[in-house]
Amino acid sequence: MLAEVTDAAAPPDAASTGPELFVLINPGSGDTDAQERRAVLERVFNEAGRRFRFVALDGPWDLAQASEVACSLAEINKGIVVAVGGDGTLNTVAQAAWNRGCPLGVLPQGTFNLFGREYGIAQDLETAARALLNAQPEPVQVGQINHRVFLVNASLGMYPQLLQDRETFKKQFGRHRWVALLAGLKTIFVWRRQLALEIDLDGQRTLLTTPTLFVGNNRLQLERIGMEAQVSSRVGEGCLAALIAKPIGTWTTVWLMLRGAFGRLGDAEQLHSFAFRTLTVRALRMRRMKVAADGEVGVMTPPLRFQVAERPLMLMVPRPEDRAPVE
Repeated sequence: MLAEVTDAAAPPDAASTGPELFVLINPGSGDTDAQERRAVLERVFNEAGRRFRFVALDGPWDLAQASEVACSLAEINKGIVVAVGGDGTLNTVAQAAWNRGCPLGVLPQGTFNLFGREYGIAQDLETAARALLNAQPEPVQVGQINHRVFLVNASLGMYPQLLQDRETFKKQFGRHRWVALLAGLKTIFVWRRQLALEIDLDGQRTLLTTPTLFVGNNRLQLERIGMEAQVSSRVGEGCLAALIAKPIGTWTTVWLMLRGAFGRLGDAEQLHSFAFRTLTVRALRMRRMKVAADGEVGVMTPPLRFQVAERPLMLMVPRPEDRAPVE
């Protein structure tokens, strides 16, 4: 089904207020109803005299197609595509925006919203929408795993399984942080698989066994879990950060999870972290692997190449006076 584009009311001279906005609202993200969010945005944009259109979605499954439609319209009309949702929603829309080179505005409405928080975008929808009206496009670093863009992180092994379990729990108990924690504990106590990997880092190949490989592109997240400063400080400056766990048991994994919650992972001897620009991963006994990118889980065929994308994403970043404090 083709995505429906809805013209919204705006004053005749609205062209002078800034580029037109093409807005996608993911009905599956956040705690508030999509219609309620739409009403808030209509009010804010109309009050400002800003031209805007909604690109309608039938559901989360329609997001990729709708993103292509919105980015095509933004490219033709020299406008801005606006994503309303959590990090997974932003990832899908960012992929289309990055492919076409059009600017992206984000209005975070998920559970963690790490991407928006890093760039000072408010978590309150109305506040973020008002800041977007005066935001300026800035180039920001994004990561890639093969040809897929990621904004916050990408991972293999136990972490993608944790995300799948978290989504299952959220469908049963709602989108709350305690639900995410409960799902994480369930994954840890059930997970037994170790990945046998060959990694190529700057021309040096290493064989290793690990329950999970985590790659970060979000300095805020890495600082919160306590990654070493000499590694996390290079993220966003032309490097990504990798975190690899040694083969460990269930209770050690729980202990590491608690250390991460208190920002103490950096000095854990069971983990190895490093910054890089390009990292190639081959699986020794697997033809297909589950891969998570910004909370969305898919399947890819190795080898997997993690790298800083060759060009940045143009993100609409709030002016300094409109930026929200980091929470």
